[in-house]
Order: sequence, then C-alpha cells, then structure tokens
Amino acid sequence: MVQQVTEGVSISVEVFYQPEQSNPINSEYLFAYRVTIENLTDKPVKLLRRHWHIFDSNGSFREVEGEGVIGQQPIIAPGESYQYISACNLRSEMGKMYGTYQMENLYNKRMLTVTIPEFRMLAPFKMN
Repeated sequence: MVQQVTEGVSISVEVFYQPEQSNPINSEYLFAYRVTIENLTDKPVKLLRRHWHIFDSNGSFREVEGEGVIGQQPIIAPGESYQYISACNLRSEMGKMYGTYQMENLYNKRMLTVTIPEFRMLAPFKMN
C-alpha cells in the first residue's frame, strides 16, 4: 500500500492482481485498486475530477481524465473517509499509475490539487 497527504487530504492505494479476469496468453492483465480518501482538514471537501497517468512496461502510456470517480463526486466531511475500487488493464504483467484529484474546499470554495501517489501493478508470477 502507498499513502500520501496533500492539502490535508490523505490518499492510500492498495493493488490487487485479478488472475481470473486476466489472460496472459493474449497479453491481458487486469489489476484492481482500492483508493481510500481521508479528509484530515476541519472543512468538508468535494472530489470533482480525476487525472491518471498510466504506464505499461511494454512502453505504452495513457492518460485518463474525467469527472469524479466511479460515477460519483463524493463530499467528504472532516475526519471522514471515502473508499472506492476501480481497475486498470495492462498489456504486460507490470506497470504503474499516479495522478491527481481536483477537489473543492466547500467552506471557502478553494480548489485543491491532491496527489495520488505512484503505485505499481505487478503480477505475482513476475515477482519470482
């Protein structure tokens, strides 16, 4: 698990290889990741947008941008957390992701750019 705090918001990420949804013979590897967003400030924040950088060890790179996460724009109260699970497909058995969330402090309407720490996706059989 990786974790980072930016602007009083903690982001933690755990990665899970999905062998039952992967097909190595066809160079298809699926990784699920669980993100926990914790508001360490004393004001509510709203997650507006996400921006991901995805690197595959085969040399490919892609960016994913959009509103919210998994179709939601959660409001996270002070001291509360929000958790979601998503997935990333790769064409090789390892890669990495990192990015940012655009969030809004709902008290003063200030925009926050919160860092999503880099995390690695590695198929377990690659670790041998």
